[in-house]
Amino acid sequence: MRFGLSLPHYGFSLPAGAPITFQAVADWAVRAERLGFDSVWISDHLFYSFARYGADPAPIAAVEPLTALSGLATLTSEIRLGTLVLGAPFRHPSIVAKMATTIDAVSGGRFELGIGAGWLKEEFAAFGFPYGSMGERFDTLEESLQVLHVLLSGERASFEGATITIRDAVAMPASVQPRIPVWVGGKGGPRLLRLAARHADGWNAAWRWSPGVYAERVQAARAACEAEGRDPATFRLSIGLYALLGETDGAFRSVFERGKVAMPGDALRDETQESWRADTLSGTPEQAIERIRAFEAIGVEEIVVAPWVLPFSTVEPSIVDLIAEQVLPAFRDRA
Repeated sequence: MRFGLSLPHYGFSLPAGAPITFQAVADWAVRAERLGFDSVWISDHLFYSFARYGADPAPIAAVEPLTALSGLATLTSEIRLGTLVLGAPFRHPSIVAKMATTIDAVSGGRFELGIGAGWLKEEFAAFGFPYGSMGERFDTLEESLQVLHVLLSGERASFEGATITIRDAVAMPASVQPRIPVWVGGKGGPRLLRLAARHADGWNAAWRWSPGVYAERVQAARAACEAEGRDPATFRLSIGLYALLGETDGAFRSVFERGKVAMPGDALRDETQESWRADTLSGTPEQAIERIRAFEAIGVEEIVVAPWVLPFSTVEPSIVDLIAEQVLPAFRDRA
């Protein structure tokens, strides 16, 4: 099992509401590498908003992922660097391919590309991107995946789609890796799994999943692979999970209550410790290890932890330390 950390990169991400800066993101990437995490991940919003939680809808600062990861590539040496996930409608896939191969070169072959359809309507409107229907955003995602598939292979290619066109294009210089891994991010509906099975290395889902519900979607993913003529064994699985940990049950209860109070709006109003633990990586380190092993048995190869009640936040750094000190070692050097 591999472990990733969702890096803080929003205006709500740091303790005491400290403003987000690239230096803060970089400090956490270096720290994650030192603590033994296998990867760090940045998401993709032009700004964030708490409107969906019934809270203040004002835009919240967000660090751009691809330029940030290029900078992180020069400050780290071993940890893998990824997007979780890019919004396909925000960038032409030819530009994404060029940026991906460049980041891969800067990092010495450590980049992973996650991509999805996008969902935050307010940022689309503010920055002039057509939001359209979910089906239309998935059309853009599908065409982006097709273009990325050929460009990241290093082949010269042409493509004529409803929204994207390339003619005799080639991404040079090629990536350091023989092929940059491509992940499709989303909840795992039929169309998303079909696209992932057809065009990507694997599927990432986040941030609340119980092993039982997730296992059902994995079966659907494997069925999608078979329908596409792909060996399901080649389809990779990663999952992002909220992680509130305490060394004891009492310590977990305390951190859960702090998180519940800190959550914007009334999103966790009806949440209990039991309901939160049911589909997150939360509790004591021993309980987290048991939950991870359940996902490992399903075929998950990497878990990306979000150590707070919001993703990409390190409001309580001690949670990250506890994961590194008491959870990660249980999955290292196993025969």
